[in-house]
Amino acid sequence: MPENTFPLPCVIFAGGKSSRMGRNKALLPFDGFATLAEYQYARLFPLFDATFISVKTTEGYPERLPYLPDDPSITDSAPTAGFITAFRSLGAERIFALSVDTPFVDAAVIRALLSHDSDELDAVIARTEGGTHPLCGIYHRSLLARFETMAATGDHKLGRMLSERRVRYVDFDEEQLFSNLNHLHEYEAALKRVDKTT
Repeated sequence: MPENTFPLPCVIFAGGKSSRMGRNKALLPFDGFATLAEYQYARLFPLFDATFISVKTTEGYPERLPYLPDDPSITDSAPTAGFITAFRSLGAERIFALSVDTPFVDAAVIRALLSHDSDELDAVIARTEGGTHPLCGIYHRSLLARFETMAATGDHKLGRMLSERRVRYVDFDEEQLFSNLNHLHEYEAALKRVDKTT
């Protein structure tokens, strides 16, 4: 696949609390990489105009990666802060957002989402039978003001916000592509799954 296939920046969201994992999942080793954050960056970087990692703080992360640290005035650990920083810092009209703990979302998924995007929309979001995947989708700058309001009021429910906006949901059949590594057993299962494919 040629480099820079997708003409927008990618933002990997790694600023969550990882409370169910009990440690920062973005810093767990994965598939030969020292951290999951590095794994995600390495595989997504060739596909986009630019790729960044959204973090609460860069403490503990490898120095060589491009980060978008949250605005320190937003103290909550929520994607809201990451979206605000991304749109303010990058100046992009739209970004592709992906959670750091979804290592199986591939280029075919991204291409499908982009094929459904248009200027009339605020977002294009992946959906499976198990539900929607708000941190796998395309977000437009038209949402920045709404994100700023959410941060100011402490309301960080992405799903509810999306239900009120111009959003197109794209359905996918393969649930495993969107597996989240929220718990230790899910992380261990993902490691075994990667081992079988390499």
